[in-house]
Amino acid sequence: MTLTEPWFRLAYITPHPIVDNVPYQFYRIAPDGVMLMLANLEIADYTIVAVEHQLPLFWKHVEELAKAGASRVVLTGVPVSAALGRERVLSMIAEAKKMAGVELDTDLEAIAAASRHLGTTRVALATRWHDGLNDAVAGYLKLAGVEVVGRRAKGATMAQNATLKAKEGMELAIDLGRSALLSAPDAQALILPGGRWLSTHAVAPLEAEFGKPVLLNMNCSLWAGLRSAGRGLPVAGQGMLLSSS
Repeated sequence: MTLTEPWFRLAYITPHPIVDNVPYQFYRIAPDGVMLMLANLEIADYTIVAVEHQLPLFWKHVEELAKAGASRVVLTGVPVSAALGRERVLSMIAEAKKMAGVELDTDLEAIAAASRHLGTTRVALATRWHDGLNDAVAGYLKLAGVEVVGRRAKGATMAQNATLKAKEGMELAIDLGRSALLSAPDAQALILPGGRWLSTHAVAPLEAEFGKPVLLNMNCSLWAGLRSAGRGLPVAGQGMLLSSS
């Protein structure tokens, strides 16, 4: 028997203490040999105060994951990056390299990088979040060279999103994504962010219907990680982004 160890360890630091849909979806789209590492925060709300409260634990996780062999660390949660702002996020990316010798990424930076890579800098945005948070996400993306030209949102709070059932979330991802793309025919791609719903299934039908890439937290952070490793891309059958290199 040949023993093959993982060749890439992608570590996610998530905003929530209990995480189930991240590993469930990750291993459905990641290529063989890629291992997921998880460390969790307990961010109470979509606010800068709530995020700041968890930053000491975040930096502790960064150091521990680097020592445990993480190839790359991702601070997940688009609302987390939106609350911090792009200038702060970029400074944290630089600090992680200096402090722990590890590459740090975020979902929102990965989404912006993927959009630029595909040449799709005019996007539709579909979320479960309230207008204030959507405004912050759109503002962050604009600083990263991506313009939101249309959007649809459910307007739910973090507590409400936590109660969303799996099937409801799966249906909502497709419905909101379709609505956002229909509202913005000049959009070149759809951004469908959020880590607390099942959304990887929405990529194939929406891309088939509209002929435009669908960018999620997970496919973008995975794509960015594999691209940084110089290995593992393209991934067949997982949408336009992961089939690119």
